[in-house]
Amino acid sequence: MDINKINETIQMISEEHFDIRTVTMGISLLDCIGGDGQRTAEKVHRKIVDKAGKLVETAQQLERDFGVPIVNKRISVTPVSLLAGNTDYDGLIKIARALDQAAADVGVDFLGGYSALIQKGSTPTEKMLIDSLPEVLSTTKLLMSSINIASTKAGINLNAVGKTGRTIKRISEVDPLGNAKLVVFANAVEDNPFMAGAFHGVSEDDAVINVGVSGPGVVKRALETVRDRSIDVVAEKIKTTAFKITRIGQLIGGLTAKKLGLPFGIVDLSLAPTPARGDSVAEVLEEIGLEQVGTHGTTAALMLLNDAIKKGGVMASQRVGGLSGAFIPVSEDAGMIDATVAGTLSISKLEAMTSVCSVGLDMIAIPGNTPASTISAMIADEAAIGVQNNKTTAVRVIPVPGKSVGDSIDFGSLLGRAPIMPVIEKSSTAFINRGGHIPAPIHSFKN
Repeated sequence: MDINKINETIQMISEEHFDIRTVTMGISLLDCIGGDGQRTAEKVHRKIVDKAGKLVETAQQLERDFGVPIVNKRISVTPVSLLAGNTDYDGLIKIARALDQAAADVGVDFLGGYSALIQKGSTPTEKMLIDSLPEVLSTTKLLMSSINIASTKAGINLNAVGKTGRTIKRISEVDPLGNAKLVVFANAVEDNPFMAGAFHGVSEDDAVINVGVSGPGVVKRALETVRDRSIDVVAEKIKTTAFKITRIGQLIGGLTAKKLGLPFGIVDLSLAPTPARGDSVAEVLEEIGLEQVGTHGTTAALMLLNDAIKKGGVMASQRVGGLSGAFIPVSEDAGMIDATVAGTLSISKLEAMTSVCSVGLDMIAIPGNTPASTISAMIADEAAIGVQNNKTTAVRVIPVPGKSVGDSIDFGSLLGRAPIMPVIEKSSTAFINRGGHIPAPIHSFKN
């Protein structure tokens, strides 16, 4: 790397908030299934400690060697519902606590995979896992959960949608912050390195290293150099910037995998914001030409941003995967918070934006008295966008007891602060209570 490239990288890190957002080790736990929950829990803990014992140490050494911050070191595991077929509720809780303890023992920031894939139907074990979420998410510190309730191939499991909405409501009554650790997906991917939705798919290697890069600040600074130029120039600038960001992620991911003796998986290209000023996807959209994110033109600007990131990043990495695009979590993005407080950004506008970006309704706080059926209907709407458009969408919504519109909740750290957003008060109960299955769209039949 020549001196100009070195100086450019230093500037990206020191002035533009560039970092590797996560190095995530995916671990298969299929060989840990035991005769009961206790034996499975023991094997789970042992394998995670054995595989990931040097993950944090290795990542920290690479931080020192290259001067690139690696914000989070994480683990994703096989969806736990697949491990627990022979266990009862107590056994499932033991597995959850073993996962949490293993994460603490190896020193990672989070462990994802307390998950169920129920887009078409649910086994008794999967229903039990969902029932356990209020207890598990309120009594563990590092464990993250996800539920996939829809896919383009299977349609939308409305029974699961209803159950999930009721569960989110129950979690909020025990610990509102528990819902920050739960994501509800349509078309969940098997190699996502980002939390809370990461899990290790059954088609993956026994263990693998995946990397999530970031850099909204880098993109914003780059766009400042092309103000008043045509939108074609904007798209090209985003592409070339995404290429540079992704090359660094590819380097760090490949070296981490090599040092740990594991295969390298993917680079997730997602622009992941933080609450820090200058590290905001909203500010990138505003640099493209919006007075404030949420105004008319926001969806078009986001489509351009998401597409250009993918085009630039794909050329820079041997494997691109995960979600890859632009994240729009409300509480984790200073510009999104400003727009919400100003009334420019609504849940309806966010829903429209999710049709062209990488995730969905993310880190949205709503009034504590919101009915469970309304939460379920929000999930169903977001799933419909994902299913119809053959893309991943997600919901991470947080009802906050005792809070109403105009209030806010502070999650701390990278999760930021969320203004309580209004929801439409007309009922969706009769729709959700129908249950059943919304069929897959006609274009899903490609065999």
